[in-house]
Amino acid sequence: MVNLADLKCIPCQGGEPPLLADEIQTFRPQVADWEIVEREGIKRLERVFEFDDFAQALAFTNQVGALAEREGHHPAIVTEWGKVTVTWWTHKIKGLHQNDFAMAAKTNRLIAW
Repeated sequence: MVNLADLKCIPCQGGEPPLLADEIQTFRPQVADWEIVEREGIKRLERVFEFDDFAQALAFTNQVGALAEREGHHPAIVTEWGKVTVTWWTHKIKGLHQNDFAMAAKTNRLIAW
């Protein structure tokens, strides 16, 4: 299986369906620490990262933001004292795409800083 963190995001123009449940399950082992949540009928990948203080949380937020800009794929990020919640989904298809799993895997790599 391909390492998701090594994939480059491919532009999504919309018009393609979100991943089906069995397709999602093929990617889950590589991002097992992420939850699949559903809001407004849209499946999303979400993880809460914990830190010792606000400065560390903000530094991580900036790293996620830089990653998103490099890849051209942008999450929802909530930065609070001691934690950052990152949520990935593909807006154009209103659901999950392989890109979201790749970005979750890439986000996991940032935590090793």
